Amino acid sequence: MISNKSLSALVVDDEAPARRRISDLLAKDNDIGAVIGAENGIAAIEMIQHRRPDIVFLDVQMPGVDGFGVIEAIGAEMMPLTVFVTAYNRFAIRAFEVDAIDYLLKPFSDRRFEQTMQRVKARLRDPEHTDSDGGNSFGPELLKLIARREKPGEMWDWIAVKSRDITRLVTADDIDWIEAAGVYVTVHAKEESFLYRAGLAVVANRLDPFRFVRIHRSHIVNVRSIASLERRSHGEFEVVLKTGTKLMMSRTYRSEVEAILGQPL
Repeated sequence: MISNKSLSALVVDDEAPARRRISDLLAKDNDIGAVIGAENGIAAIEMIQHRRPDIVFLDVQMPGVDGFGVIEAIGAEMMPLTVFVTAYNRFAIRAFEVDAIDYLLKPFSDRRFEQTMQRVKARLRDPEHTDSDGGNSFGPELLKLIARREKPGEMWDWIAVKSRDITRLVTADDIDWIEAAGVYVTVHAKEESFLYRAGLAVVANRLDPFRFVRIHRSHIVNVRSIASLERRSHGEFEVVLKTGTKLMMSRTYRSEVEAILGQPL
């Protein structure tokens, strides 16, 4: 139950900008009092044990003790309300299993963070509270993603590229962008290119929609590979990748890009 006292929050992330981003958002919330930070799992365990925060924003991948290691050390039943914050969706099922209140995928918008806080406060007011979208606190879009990921091969974590007698696995993490090439696609990954026999629409349907977005009828990009988006004429943008590659984003797909970024361009 929420009492008259302000809520306290612990932000755990080994990257200072990530901690600052969440702390700045929490500072705007009138229900939040103390906000403390921890840069690793060991510090997080100590602060949870001694400071007893109401909410923990917990990064998954950290050197040493990771986010799940923190929960194991404290005990899932003794954890404050926990929001996982990570750039990777593949941990969603484990987060679901340890009863996390929500799962924020980086980069997230201010609006998405506000939705998380609404869930947190609803649970604090009523520990038996569940969302109307299926009984779990995760957003409906992430629940659908979890359901897909539970089926082997339904969503690709890699693409198996065949060349004569060799099959090479190209992980999704390494893919920067994909372009249509007739009945094939060309997969660009870590300064290498691979030909894969499938149409662009087929490939798009098998990739993680939280990470890959179509920017043109011939191009799909990994959002984490984007360095900048530069406005051009007639509502089009030039997408500059971290590799230096420049691609045009057509107006047709602008709304899809804005949706995955969580903000207008």
